[in-house]
Amino acid sequence: MSFDRLAPHYRWMEAILAGGLLQRCRTHWLGETRGARRVLLAGEGNGRMLAACVTALPDAEFVVLDQSEAMLAQARRRWLQAGGPQSVTFQQADLRDWQHSGEKFDLVVTNFFLDCFPPTELGQVVANLSAAAAPSARWLLTDFTLPESGWRRVRARWVLALAYQFFRLATGLAAGRITAPDEALRAQGFVLRERQHFNHGLLQSDLWERGMEAATRRATVESA
Repeated sequence: MSFDRLAPHYRWMEAILAGGLLQRCRTHWLGETRGARRVLLAGEGNGRMLAACVTALPDAEFVVLDQSEAMLAQARRRWLQAGGPQSVTFQQADLRDWQHSGEKFDLVVTNFFLDCFPPTELGQVVANLSAAAAPSARWLLTDFTLPESGWRRVRARWVLALAYQFFRLATGLAAGRITAPDEALRAQGFVLRERQHFNHGLLQSDLWERGMEAATRRATVESA
């Protein structure tokens, strides 16, 4: 799996196909993470979330991981254009076998990333990232998802089928369908705190937290 071929085109593709919606999903719960000091962005892509995090968390240190060297170059370029104002480490890594042995992170961010892995790999990726997270870490997660029923589910199935077909051809993506990461996150001690749906249930933005004694889940809100 490699996103190197798409890296030069990803920004305009996103702008044409989704406008600012995907970025709105990425950053929806960012305001709930104030106080984070060490942030891990996994599968960051071209650096749009990093740019938002640098602004929202001015005192934080960041580690940015991506398997694609070209995507990392895009993210680094965006960061330098912003003046390179904070401590950021860029690292090429395959999250299926990545291990972190340093100081733990109090915020993990995965946007439109976990949906790239089939069920046989997803649990290991979540476990590897969780091993790098602090006991009370928060996890921001945004991905595509399938609504439970009705025309929204039918619509989402068509959209996702086309998307997976395209990315499998363009990148060699192993996954062929959405696999929800919820059980893998719960197995690592994370609890869903907040969830917001967008675009008639096609997109989902989550805030998970580790170390909570019980889940505090607000009502899911549907927005266009």
